[in-house]
Amino acid sequence: MKATFREYGARAAGLSLLLLVLVAGAWAQGPQTTPSIFAPASTPAKSIFGLSMFVLSITGGIFVVVGGLLAFALIRFRERKDDDESEPPQIYGSVQVELAWTVVPILIVVVLFLTTARIIFAIQDAPKPQDALDVTVVGHQFWWEFRYPKLGIVTANELHVPVSTPGDPEPTYLHLLSADVDHSFWVPQLAGKTDLIPNHPNETWIEPQQTGLYYGQCAQFCGIEHAKMLLRVYVDSPAQFAAWVKDQQQPGVQDPQAAAGRQIFETHACTNCHTIRGTAAVGSFGPDLTHLASRATLASGATLNTPEDLYAWIKDPDAVKPGSLMPAMQLSDEEIRELVAYLDTLH
Repeated sequence: MKATFREYGARAAGLSLLLLVLVAGAWAQGPQTTPSIFAPASTPAKSIFGLSMFVLSITGGIFVVVGGLLAFALIRFRERKDDDESEPPQIYGSVQVELAWTVVPILIVVVLFLTTARIIFAIQDAPKPQDALDVTVVGHQFWWEFRYPKLGIVTANELHVPVSTPGDPEPTYLHLLSADVDHSFWVPQLAGKTDLIPNHPNETWIEPQQTGLYYGQCAQFCGIEHAKMLLRVYVDSPAQFAAWVKDQQQPGVQDPQAAAGRQIFETHACTNCHTIRGTAAVGSFGPDLTHLASRATLASGATLNTPEDLYAWIKDPDAVKPGSLMPAMQLSDEEIRELVAYLDTLH
């Protein structure tokens, strides 16, 4: 029996530590380095956070009641040396007890169901402002494509949106598509999970109220590199977003000093998969590279976008991200260096 008490004590300590972590996370504000639902920074995420706290309070209350009664029974009716080992009196057919453990759980389930349904419909049926930013999100194995139809911008893996303020609300509506298998768009601080299903367009929206970088993840197993299908959402100030839009609308930079690298890009199979506006490259199978150098990462967040990492990525993609579907181009070391020098000019 003493071992049982120790086990229950360890479990209680572990659950208490978990609750402390959750409570501490609930007070966090602004962009977090680790995706968390406990630091909401967008209108839909705040609604989901409120629902989570409501459910946690109810289930936490149930845990305290049940755990308290169990602890009381274990201590009050534990085995003693002077026990005569006779069976304690049995009580059957208590209408009050049976009604309590039937009606109370039903009421709890009904309350949770109605509260959850209200939040779901409030998010899904929110009216869309006419001046809202529209972004088409396409999930690929294993990267993200972002299209801004009203702005004429196509980019990859790093989503830029404007911050929303009470005086100037700027929600962003996301039209979700899949190019191959099921994916799931999830940036915990900005919104809940929404699936991208082939031949089944989906919708979600975000309204971030704090600038900064927010991290996300594909939340649906979509193949061997699902875990490295990362998301980066940059919430910009109005001036930052306007500057980003202006830069992204420009064609790719053509630096004469990187002409050798451009020739390598245009005369190999790179053009079959990638687009660089202002050149002959119009492929759509892989990410648009028109402004590749303006992105902080490569391969959907698998590695940093530095000349060294870009060199390693081109030389042997499978070594960086196995299953990425990008072939090794069998270029010489000198050709790769020239290609990297060209791609590094595409700001």
